[in-house]
Amino acid sequence: MKDMLKPIKTDSLKEVFIARFEELILSGKFAIGQKLPSERELAQQLGVSRPVVHEGLVDLQTKGLVSMRPRVGTVVNDYRSEGSLAILSSLIDYHQGRFEPKLLESLLAMRRLIEIETARLAAKNRTREHLAALDAIIKQEQRIDHDDIDTLTRLDYAFHHQIAMASANMVYPLFLNSFKEVYTNLSGQFFSDPRVAPAVKDSHKRIAQAIADKDAEAASMIMAKILTHGERHLKAVVARQGGKP
Repeated sequence: MKDMLKPIKTDSLKEVFIARFEELILSGKFAIGQKLPSERELAQQLGVSRPVVHEGLVDLQTKGLVSMRPRVGTVVNDYRSEGSLAILSSLIDYHQGRFEPKLLESLLAMRRLIEIETARLAAKNRTREHLAALDAIIKQEQRIDHDDIDTLTRLDYAFHHQIAMASANMVYPLFLNSFKEVYTNLSGQFFSDPRVAPAVKDSHKRIAQAIADKDAEAASMIMAKILTHGERHLKAVVARQGGKP
């Protein structure tokens, strides 16, 4: 019972610190190259401890938003040249879930590049365990109602991630994991149109069969068609909603 009734917590001070500084940097209120006050000064101004400030700055540095330089201090980066994949979620959060056209096009192009290749490699390298995992996901999808967006989104991600696992490339599954929040954001918008679910379910069965047959060409072609279909419907949904999920 004690484990079930853990104390209710609000956002940690570190998370609030990170969110505030992301907004300041992404909005341009903090200029590229600008040096931030020292950790001690920031702690005093914000009324938090130095460890909170330090840990928050380390997180911002991981995302490429700032650089912490010895004997210099913390400097604001140009996130377009210094940022990592970790900043994608921050960009979308900053825009309140909206996808600007250029960002959406870039995300879809990156997805196409990676996933057509993972399908090709999966057809060459899959094991019986990979095929069983794909089959289990497909069977779950068949039982899901077309208006159950959350479950459809979860299973769609699991299917594509399993293909990345089957590719035998050690990096591709990790790449998708780092991209998961943005990926599921896109898929959730896609499945908001209940008419697309039947086509997705059918496509998943066909690509799984191609992978089972070790037909790399067919697997990559079907994946390309899946992505083209998804992009077309996703862009239509986003346009209707003004870029909002």
